[in-house]
Amino acid sequence: MTRYEDDEFALLRENADEAGIPWGGQPTVRRVSTDVGGGQKASALLWGDEPPKVVFLHGGAQNAHTWDTVILALGLPALAVDLPGHGHSDWRADRDYMAWRAAEAVDPVLRAWAPVADAVVGMSLGGLTTIRLTAIAPDLVRRGVIVDVTPSVGLRQPSMTRAERGTTALVEGPASFATFEEIVKLTAAAAPHRPLSNIRRGVLHNTRRRPDGRWEWRYDRLSGGDGFATLWEDVSAAKVPLTLVRGGASIFTADEDAEEFVRRSPSAQVHVVPGAGHSVQSDSPLPLAAIIREALARS
Repeated sequence: MTRYEDDEFALLRENADEAGIPWGGQPTVRRVSTDVGGGQKASALLWGDEPPKVVFLHGGAQNAHTWDTVILALGLPALAVDLPGHGHSDWRADRDYMAWRAAEAVDPVLRAWAPVADAVVGMSLGGLTTIRLTAIAPDLVRRGVIVDVTPSVGLRQPSMTRAERGTTALVEGPASFATFEEIVKLTAAAAPHRPLSNIRRGVLHNTRRRPDGRWEWRYDRLSGGDGFATLWEDVSAAKVPLTLVRGGASIFTADEDAEEFVRRSPSAQVHVVPGAGHSVQSDSPLPLAAIIREALARS
């Protein structure tokens, strides 16, 4: 793990090789920070030397590195944001990390680093945040790609089994662990279809070692809000092209949710990625990259 601790981008070639993406050399990518108010800072990964064409917002209990393989596949300048309370971004004292607060924090990040991006891609919590951004910052969202979530997700989760929730169920488990391998084992059990190299890399990006030697997640426990249903009004009001991507093996978005999405945004396109779970970007990064390219081509 020393190589990663010295350089968080040292594993990108492993991402490329695992997905079969031709390796043209280490890409230009660096970490940037933005003051988002209230003494808080948000961190993000800035890919490329040109202004970002695509912005990526991850799901709850994830971080910006979840998009590494998708961004490598696209080969476009991009900005991947660590949402508040995640990755290298600051934690909030009130622990309110829901879409409304997240969108307020993401707004200044996009204005600083990606004011003319062609699309915002958000998965799960990041997808709900993208929906909210269409309402509070429509000038920053020219196209929206929403990955495996709708404002009805709060109705789906209570009835899901732990297996159906996959890695999202880990947020209800221990907050710290004696060893790194203990976390890898738990994560692999929650996502048995992913290669172990994928699991280890994800855990490396999403954990940190404490001064006492124990390992902990690199995210705060989520809190705030009683549901997301009011975000349906933002879907209805959105004036930009929207794309909804569903994981074919995920039940986070039901058929009726997708139908409601299209009813409220008649021009929206819906794609299903066969075999992908809730984290489509981890399970099927190349098909997702192809869908994003298609969305970018929409007028």
